[in-house]
Amino acid sequence: MPFSDVNERVAEIREIIAGAAARGGHGQEVRIVAVTKTQGPDAVEAAWRAGLLDVGENKVQEALDKQDAVNASQPWAAEMRWHLIGHLQRNKAKFLGRFWLLHALDSSRLADAVHEVGMRNGKPIDALLQVNIAGEETKGGFEASQVEMEAGRLRSLSGVRLTGVMTMAPFDADERVLRRVFAGARAAREILIKAGHPAQELSMGMSGDYALAVEEGATMVRLGTVLFGARA
Repeated sequence: MPFSDVNERVAEIREIIAGAAARGGHGQEVRIVAVTKTQGPDAVEAAWRAGLLDVGENKVQEALDKQDAVNASQPWAAEMRWHLIGHLQRNKAKFLGRFWLLHALDSSRLADAVHEVGMRNGKPIDALLQVNIAGEETKGGFEASQVEMEAGRLRSLSGVRLTGVMTMAPFDADERVLRRVFAGARAAREILIKAGHPAQELSMGMSGDYALAVEEGATMVRLGTVLFGARA
């Protein structure tokens, strides 16, 4: 059976998360988002069997195809919460009704497009503000200095519900840089809260750095390789 060791991997990860949360002292619950990008629908089933109901996809079309496959064949499909964790093109914002949470609200123009979808659907779209704490040119998101202004502007967009912050640390960064990035995301969340947003979530930490992210307050970790092995 594919991914036959996912249950054991999840148990180990939960132990690591519990230890990291205790060390960090933020008292948060931590949600594991199983990143199934480039994997088949069987990875979604493996996540479900391991008790993980949150799955993350980078690309809209891959996610929709996988959703359709799971919905057509699995009685438990309605239990799954689908997260869009990659960059979203504005012309594909119309598909956001198929997702539980958008992690990468990374520009003012995208925020406007998402707002329009929420208004048309009669229900605000839940999203995380992507903040590029490290200032990497290869990554999207708002600079830390832009968060306060954007937080105020987004208060006027009733089609978007800003529930927290997402960030990515530089690949192969050392512990000092990782902690600076994750602490910066936590500070950005505080700015959103002060602006009146229901921003409780911190999506940060991936397979290589999730323990440190949890120590720094992550409420969601996005895990792919550590769950399913190398990408297909």
